[in-house]
Amino acid sequence: MAAIKNEDLLALKSYITAADSTQYNSLAASTLILDLTHSNLQQRHAEIRFDKHETVDELRQRIHQKSGTPPHHQHLQLKSGGSVYYEILPNTESERMLGYYNLPLGSNVHCIDINPHSNSAGGAYEDTSLVEKYRMTDEEYDKRKGTLRDWSRQKKDVDPQFSLKKHAREHAELVEARRLYKESGEVKVGFEIDESNGTIVRCSEEDNIATTKDDQDNAKSQVEIENGSDSIEHLTLNARCQVQPGSRRGEIAFLGPIDELGGGGHWVGVILDEPVGKTDGTVQSSGVRYFEAPGSNRGGFFRGKNVEVGDFPEIDIMDELDSSDSEDEL
Repeated sequence: MAAIKNEDLLALKSYITAADSTQYNSLAASTLILDLTHSNLQQRHAEIRFDKHETVDELRQRIHQKSGTPPHHQHLQLKSGGSVYYEILPNTESERMLGYYNLPLGSNVHCIDINPHSNSAGGAYEDTSLVEKYRMTDEEYDKRKGTLRDWSRQKKDVDPQFSLKKHAREHAELVEARRLYKESGEVKVGFEIDESNGTIVRCSEEDNIATTKDDQDNAKSQVEIENGSDSIEHLTLNARCQVQPGSRRGEIAFLGPIDELGGGGHWVGVILDEPVGKTDGTVQSSGVRYFEAPGSNRGGFFRGKNVEVGDFPEIDIMDELDSSDSEDEL
């Protein structure tokens, strides 16, 4: 094994192994800690507890439970530090207690399965690729009742437009609508309260169509109000202003409609005092310049509701620094 040179890994190793020398200090004097391994299996049963008064036969029974190898087919090797220092042949020393062997804590008991026809040979207990997997043909699955495919067919007989994808989407929408109602009392569009039990249910198809159309009309009207000419009537060209978000200051350089920008409607072009914008006055999608800003990040387009006209002089950083030395601050 290559030596570890990374300081972080060395520190981690030191932390993990710090108590290795004292890990068995709290054990009773009669307790044994053994690792169990097997000749045909990759699995390793680490730190299995035994009592020194247990017999070899009891050890074999424990190995049988974990590996499937019967006691009369077990050739046991007792190892310490990787070396074999004692071997127990099958059907021998069965009544002898484990304390007789003076096993160090953490020793390894390795079981050699002497049965040439053992079920554990060739990876039969661990190699899942050897297991023949059950496969059902589409024809067999179609004939089964109570399956997802059978349920889907029954739904399509009632509603030819039914699909599992549509059902999953509608179910997720219903769960979200019920969550929203539970948390805020708000009824999501397209749903209503079932007066018989007080739960949220989907509106009927006719109600849904009417509701959707009304919502679309209302949303369209709201957008027209927010982004129409009325949204900028409180503003004038060349006026000082402050825009949100960020309380950025600047001067209004453009007022009017821009059809190709953000859904159209009316916009306000502002030359910003500081390089905190996204344009030089040009709309990137069309390449049309609507005002001249002295840099690619000194201009911005804003909705009228985000722009406030007033006494907003350009901020002098030096004035801010000087004001920090006031008599009210120690």
